[in-house]
Amino acid sequence: MPITDLPNSRTEPDGSAVIRVLSYNIRSMRDDEDALARVIRACAPDLVLVQEAPRFFRWRKHAARLAAKSELLVLGGGATAAGPLLLCSLRTTVERTDDVLLPLTPGLHRRGFATAVVRIGGARLGLLSCHLSLQARERYAQAGMLLDRLAALDVPHAIAAGDINERPGGRSFQRLAAELQDCWAVRPWGGEHTWTPGDPHQRIDAIFATKGIEVLGCGVPGPGDLAGLTGADLRAATDHLPVLAALRVPTA
Repeated sequence: MPITDLPNSRTEPDGSAVIRVLSYNIRSMRDDEDALARVIRACAPDLVLVQEAPRFFRWRKHAARLAAKSELLVLGGGATAAGPLLLCSLRTTVERTDDVLLPLTPGLHRRGFATAVVRIGGARLGLLSCHLSLQARERYAQAGMLLDRLAALDVPHAIAAGDINERPGGRSFQRLAAELQDCWAVRPWGGEHTWTPGDPHQRIDAIFATKGIEVLGCGVPGPGDLAGLTGADLRAATDHLPVLAALRVPTA
């Protein structure tokens, strides 16, 4: 059933962690950077799985500036992952990071994964930010690589999120949803559609979680859902809407 309020981050008495996870395609920060940072801050995330981070001249400086404006830290990814980027709050202890470049199909963009293993409270989890191909056959193969890469992290719990470039009925989306929890489908909160901000009419961005993670709510935040979040900022920040989830991750 839909919920009204998304839970805040906290560590439970048993050591499990309630975390907020944000997935966001930021279009290389080509739009209103201050609006983008305000949206991220309003979501109060512990982890941000970014797509289309800056990849070219001084990309590290751009990523660091966005993290600082958003009151977060750069965790990994960026140009070394062909665009996916990871940001985190000070709650996060980082064990390791790994940027993965996927096989290049001639004539198409290089794609990659930004991955990490982190601890928050007593919980230990893997992370993977992705931006899958526009081409259907390549996208389906990349969905399989995503599942393989999550398994290779060798952790009990994991989250994958990103721009799937496909609606939930598509083969690649269904391949992921067959193995992982599609968090919006499990417990919807806020809005559903992520593209475009001016005319949201399809869901092509998603947060997925392994089945041991409890989904407390997931969806697109709107101006009435979070303090400090405005429709003007959502429209000005980038050409996608963000996806925000609250998840309870068991202790390691």
